[in-house]
Amino acid sequence: MLALDGLDRHTPWNLVDRLPLDFATFHPQGLAFAAGLTFLSSVEIQAENRGVGHVFIVDKQGALQRDLIVGDGEMYHPGGIDFDGSLVWVSVAQYRPGGQSMIMTIDPETAEIRERFRVDDHVSWVVCDLANALVHGASWGSREFYTWTIDGALISRWKNPSGFIDYQDCRFVGESVIVASGIAVLPAASGTCELGGLALIDTAKRAIVHEFPMSLYSAAGHTVTRNPFSVSVDAGSVTMWVAPDDGGEGNGTEILTYRTTIL
Repeated sequence: MLALDGLDRHTPWNLVDRLPLDFATFHPQGLAFAAGLTFLSSVEIQAENRGVGHVFIVDKQGALQRDLIVGDGEMYHPGGIDFDGSLVWVSVAQYRPGGQSMIMTIDPETAEIRERFRVDDHVSWVVCDLANALVHGASWGSREFYTWTIDGALISRWKNPSGFIDYQDCRFVGESVIVASGIAVLPAASGTCELGGLALIDTAKRAIVHEFPMSLYSAAGHTVTRNPFSVSVDAGSVTMWVAPDDGGEGNGTEILTYRTTIL
């Protein structure tokens, strides 16, 4: 966490890899790595109030290995996802604020999908603290945070004290801390602009302990923290993976890898 505390708006990020995905990716939402594979959640909009939720399983060369269909009826919008060291956690919601959601897991070895519990709100992302058997998530736009047991019993619900950005995809990094990426779409003289950034959420303190903007943009002009995100901290560096562009824009969906040195 100390390494992430040291990041700010002046941190220089270097693009070290660009992996194009040459299959229909639709509107990607979440990114996780497990069992040597990449898991990418995405929503395919077919009509008003109708769509398909996907979790794509991709190999290291960017080739599609499996297309897992997730959801139930109007719950077809998968959100941010996370790997807890054993399972990939996925939230799938109705595509509206306040809509119902189902929380699911995927076994990365077998691709088995299991429903865990349901929530009477739109859950936009979900992470698991496996050591303490807790699941954390947030509402539409991450305006409220939730904590449940593994079986879905509600433990806590609290309002997001920050209005900086809406968190879209998150990683649980231990000791009650979540790293979140996100976006705010703001009015501008020429229409709108996208503000991206990262944040550290301390679920034990119910606080945003660090938050800063980022000025990195994709081929389609999106902030790189628009949707799918993952991060790792190694000795001397922080690596960030993002996939901000939809399949039908820019160069299509690419998984971009950025790295910065920790001083």
